[in-house]
Amino acid sequence: MFQRRLSIALGLLAAAAVLEGLGAAAALGVAQRQVERGRVASDIRTAFVELSATKQRLRNWVAQRQQGAGAEPEVRERLQRDMRGTLQRLEGLSAQAIELDDSTESRSAHLRRQDALGVLRTSVAELELAVDAAAPLAPGADAQQAWQALSAVFDRSQGRDVRQLIADSMAREAEAVARERAAADATLGWMRSLWLAMAGTLAVLAVAAALHFNRALRRPLDLLSAGALLLRQGQLQHRIPLDGGDEFSAVARSVNTMAAELEQHRAREAQQRQQLEAQVDARTAELRDALQALGQADLRRRQLFADVSHELRTPTTAIRGEAEITLRGADRPADEYKAALRRIVDTSRQLATVIDDLLAMARSDIDALSLVKRPLDLADPVRDALLQAAALGAARSVRLQADALPQGRCCVMGDAQRLRQLLLILLDNAVRYSPDGAEVRLRLLPAAADSPHCCIEVADDGIGIAAHELPQVFERHFRGEAARRKRPDGSGLGLAIAQALARAHGGQVTLSSTLGQGSVARLLLPAVPAFAHAAAALERSA
Repeated sequence: MFQRRLSIALGLLAAAAVLEGLGAAAALGVAQRQVERGRVASDIRTAFVELSATKQRLRNWVAQRQQGAGAEPEVRERLQRDMRGTLQRLEGLSAQAIELDDSTESRSAHLRRQDALGVLRTSVAELELAVDAAAPLAPGADAQQAWQALSAVFDRSQGRDVRQLIADSMAREAEAVARERAAADATLGWMRSLWLAMAGTLAVLAVAAALHFNRALRRPLDLLSAGALLLRQGQLQHRIPLDGGDEFSAVARSVNTMAAELEQHRAREAQQRQQLEAQVDARTAELRDALQALGQADLRRRQLFADVSHELRTPTTAIRGEAEITLRGADRPADEYKAALRRIVDTSRQLATVIDDLLAMARSDIDALSLVKRPLDLADPVRDALLQAAALGAARSVRLQADALPQGRCCVMGDAQRLRQLLLILLDNAVRYSPDGAEVRLRLLPAAADSPHCCIEVADDGIGIAAHELPQVFERHFRGEAARRKRPDGSGLGLAIAQALARAHGGQVTLSSTLGQGSVARLLLPAVPAFAHAAAALERSA
């Protein structure tokens, strides 16, 4: 109900505003047309005055010419050009005046103006011929007769007095200016009255609507505000006393229903709170048990380290004892030496297995290791890593091929030892999963203008990685199917450790691979200015 009444009131106000706007636009159009007509009439009158003045100055020039007083041809040409321009402007203004006002009352004035312009057009043409032919008077010539002949050309054309024609035209245009100004004043007065009437009507409608809705809305709004305040204070038993059929009564019924539901929710919330407290107690007990289990797991881990340490001592002692026994005493046959060496090799293999287990466990905590960062040339740890990886490649008949290292062009902030460890992981993977006689390639790329990172690429022609396995290669203990077939004894920690070391240096390791065709590992590290590396080198040398 309130919505319908409000829509009607707003519609009436909008209609009144639209009507006022349309009336104002129409009135402005009329006033603008009146002002434009007055401006054109004033311009026509001014042009007639300019034409008369120019004509008089041309008359004076001719008089000077006849008397030999040094009249300049440039002045004559300028005056003639001004007369033609003024006449052309009069013709344009006359056409504009006809276009603005083509009523029956003004049609006779337009005809008289066109007639005057026709006579003036002929008069100007005759004047140009006469003025061009003007020459100084010969000695003894009758000056009075010459002046009268010249005046006849200036003052008459087609049997009509040109001076009177111009004077009549100026008077007629002055009357037109006064008439248009009076019409514009009348239009403005009419507009003022129209606007005042429309504004008054709109104001009366707005005041009436405001008073009506103020009386109609005060009580329901007060009741709704009071009810909302009480509900906010927690008095959910309060109900808003509005039972009519309007929108406010519908809102009150909705609020009352919501208050009843909130009461029910509060009761359920209290019950659920008790249940939650019981669940928290149960979870606390579970957490206590989990902490105990974690302590036991840590104890087992320590025990495992103790066992591994014991296993390290045992094969080391066996190798040393075998060597000492073999070297003790006199020379022995070659077969005995070979047998001793075989036993040493077997024990070394056992020792290598134990060491691998220990390294896998130690590397699982690589994130906790601290780094000592300082500016360094990335070419140095790359060179060291290549030297250490050469033995791995030689054992498997894999060649390590490296492009020329750009010395001094790849400066980074990092820990040289950890970077060598990271590069050895990448080179070791490339060597381990390449076939015998294959080649592993390494490139060091300086930072470019479009990339603020130094890049190290390690490419191989090995077994490769399946596309669906690439997103998981940096997860701990993950090994692809091809990698498990190639080397069943791997731990799946190498790339995870390499990624952790790269991120600790602010960079990252990416891997692209094609199954059966090889892989390319890329290490990106943020570059630092070369002068930082030079300053660090000077500091170390000092």
